[in-house]
Amino acid sequence: MKSLIIRIVSLLFCGATFPAFSQLSVTNLKCEQKTNPLGIEAKAPRLSWELQSKQRGVLQNAFRVLVADSPEKLKQNIGNIWDSKKVSSNASIGVEYTGNTLSPVRTYYWKVMAWDNKNAASKWSSTARWQMGLFTSADWKHANWIAYEKLADTNVNILPTDGNQDKYRGNNVLPLLRKSFTVERPLKKATMFMSGLGHFELNLNGKKMGDHFLDPGWTKYDKQALYVTFDLTRELKRGENAIGVLLGNGFYYVPPVPDRFRKLKVAFGFPKMICRLVLEYQDGSSADIISDASWTTTRGPITFSSIYGGEDHDANLEQAGWDRPGFNAAGWKAATVVDGPPTLNSQMAEPVKVMETFTPKKVTAVQPHSWVYDLGQNASGVPYLKVQGKKGDTIRLYPAELLKPDGTVNQRPTGSPFYFQYVLKGNGPEIWQPRFTYYGYRYLQVNGGVPAGEKNTANYPVVQELKGLHIRNAAQTTGDFTCSNELFNKTFTLIDWAVKSNMVSLFTDCPHREKLGWLEQLHLMGNSVRHTYDIANLLRKQVRDMMYSQTETGLIPEIAPEYVKFEWGGDMFRDSPEWGSSGILIPWYLYQWYGDKQVLTEAYPMMQRYVAYLKTKAKGHILSQGLGDWYDLGPKPPGVSQLTTMGVTGTAIYHYDLNVMSSIARLLNKPADADAYTRLALQVKQAFNDTFFNKQTKQYATGSQASNAMAVYMDLVNPADKDAVINNIVKDIRDRNNGLTAGDIGYRYLLKVLEQAGKSDVIFDMNNRSDVPGYGYQLAKGATALTESWQALPTVSNNHFMLGHLMEWFYNGLGGLNQQENSVAYKSIVIDPQIVGDVTSARVSYQSMYGKIVSDWKKTAAGYEMKVEVPANTTATIYLPADQRSIIREGNKVISPGSEIKMLGNERGKAKVMVGSGSYTFTVI
Repeated sequence: MKSLIIRIVSLLFCGATFPAFSQLSVTNLKCEQKTNPLGIEAKAPRLSWELQSKQRGVLQNAFRVLVADSPEKLKQNIGNIWDSKKVSSNASIGVEYTGNTLSPVRTYYWKVMAWDNKNAASKWSSTARWQMGLFTSADWKHANWIAYEKLADTNVNILPTDGNQDKYRGNNVLPLLRKSFTVERPLKKATMFMSGLGHFELNLNGKKMGDHFLDPGWTKYDKQALYVTFDLTRELKRGENAIGVLLGNGFYYVPPVPDRFRKLKVAFGFPKMICRLVLEYQDGSSADIISDASWTTTRGPITFSSIYGGEDHDANLEQAGWDRPGFNAAGWKAATVVDGPPTLNSQMAEPVKVMETFTPKKVTAVQPHSWVYDLGQNASGVPYLKVQGKKGDTIRLYPAELLKPDGTVNQRPTGSPFYFQYVLKGNGPEIWQPRFTYYGYRYLQVNGGVPAGEKNTANYPVVQELKGLHIRNAAQTTGDFTCSNELFNKTFTLIDWAVKSNMVSLFTDCPHREKLGWLEQLHLMGNSVRHTYDIANLLRKQVRDMMYSQTETGLIPEIAPEYVKFEWGGDMFRDSPEWGSSGILIPWYLYQWYGDKQVLTEAYPMMQRYVAYLKTKAKGHILSQGLGDWYDLGPKPPGVSQLTTMGVTGTAIYHYDLNVMSSIARLLNKPADADAYTRLALQVKQAFNDTFFNKQTKQYATGSQASNAMAVYMDLVNPADKDAVINNIVKDIRDRNNGLTAGDIGYRYLLKVLEQAGKSDVIFDMNNRSDVPGYGYQLAKGATALTESWQALPTVSNNHFMLGHLMEWFYNGLGGLNQQENSVAYKSIVIDPQIVGDVTSARVSYQSMYGKIVSDWKKTAAGYEMKVEVPANTTATIYLPADQRSIIREGNKVISPGSEIKMLGNERGKAKVMVGSGSYTFTVI
């Protein structure tokens, strides 16, 4: 009995058993914000977890992390790589690993336990793991970049100027590469590290590995490329195995073919690949299979592929078994060793995948032997074709967002000609889908084929099945919104489809005509998108894109990665502060949204150089270059700012950048930098007011919605004038019959100023309509994704997410979901719904770093009801529409002094309460 007691006490002290009454658990373990990731490059990975408890008001007081190099050791509670011991801390996100030096390729296993403020200890969490990537070029073990052929140095063009003549014309080979090898002994683990440029597909023993599309993500290839990590342990067999690789062009090479659309002429080189396959045997030995001249290669069945022009596949050129063991590669040649990008980094953003499938809603004959399939939704994607016909029969698929009056597809606004072409081999039903390009479309026009069941006297190929495959970044969905106003629900969906269609390995402007990373969208729409999707790693990738695209002068160009210089109107399409400022604002937002301080340190030199560049461009502290409030609603067709004086938006955001830089510098313990940025911000503010503010009218510049709103939001308005400027904003909107005029740059700030001033009723009146240009107008015009112009013009893109700022108001305004001003990653939550118009209920949820937050309110016959969920290790301040005559209940109890719910008085005509974690139901009578 005595020995049993001693053993129980010992186990309690080492953290292996816990009080039976503990309701605390640790879940959702993540490394670098990914679940069980592969290819981790960080030498000190950041670990995060969530706490779960049925009790309310739970806060973490301490944690313990164990990391081991085998699951067996971890199961025995042995952290031979790192045992943090019990750490008194409330940190449960971004906890930096500080154990033994981590080795490339190795897999590490970890678990966590926690203690809370109620003297409860959790059990150990379930085991999680991460696998390291390759740190240095030496870790590639002498692997070479290999290709079918090398692009002549004279034809390399890494930053073409739009409009210049081609250096040469011609298609290129889209190759197959293969390598056979032998697995000699029982395997413990097999890991493939691979990059293929522009894109690749990896096959092993006749089977495609993974479900990714367009791997790896595109980058500034003259400086950096990404590699992808695959766990192949279960795919390899004892004896002979075969690797097969297909390569596509992507943005690495845009073939200069005259009869296909081409937005730009970038040419980093012909397709190439590099890989290292690590074989770890059960006996402790290992072997490497690397890319080198021993690989063989040949032309593949893809005869043309362009990110801008489409893709052609000739099934008669397919070679059966080419990616299987025992294949006779006679006629193939040795791979050519070539140069590649100087830096290789692991792809940490989620991959692009097929995320949804659309079947035709309607099929219409439009010309002899031409049929148009209406898929019902405008989205980024590729077609899935099942067809039967004769050898050599050819089918072309033309995708488009819109139709011409005669019912045929209209590609004029989105890049033409773009098509997918398939040449049949004629041996029964054939299935095909493109591999290395995509387009934004709702309609597919089939030329040269006939739908099954239709009259086919000319014996054309029979299209047995045609579907649309929606592709996008596979970022986890983290939030949702719904309310009683159906127009707002449809508007949310409209915006969301544009977001999804432009979220690939970066955020693009549109999924067809350009597919470029225009930067203003990141900071202006990031606040909307990050509620709905976990975009932390995708934005970190785009920060690196900006770092690699920054010029020697410090300019952050408007596009990153920068693949082209548009020279219409001088530098206006390259140097616009409202775009380049993403280089400062996105790292700052990553810290605010996700608690990522590391990105601030990494990006700080880029930010410093950009601010220094802007200072050299300013004249009397005023920045007048660029595009201004792009696509505002003026008397002319949309484009460069019409209603807002050039200099207003650029200088306003310059001032905002300086204040953000001051905050970042203080956070990074650089007080001298912080003071310098603050002093410069004050000088810019004075110059801005001297130049643009009319003291008599209380208006900025032309008095446009964008001018006044940005002055208020960027803290450029003197306090004594702020109310008057806001009133002028409201007056302008009301005088226009509640119409909007602000564009790409100004509209987000217009909404934020109105929301923060308690004027969400104005936002409601502006957007709860379909009779003037705006969201409802686009829906009334038949749009299924947000369009480039407020007017839903048929002459421009009909799948653009740059104007989708109302999504942020749906979460922050109607749903009321926010965080305290100095809170990070929603540690201190604010729930303050704006109840306006005919909206009788709204529900928003958001999966924060700490857990799920829910705000769910509705009007009732007696008053008001709100359901709230607050995750463990956080607190929430909640505003309820109540005055001193109201009765406020939580559950069945009237809130009273001394309860776990703290009454904080009234503010802005609302009752203010503070709660800890848990689920609550408030009623106001």
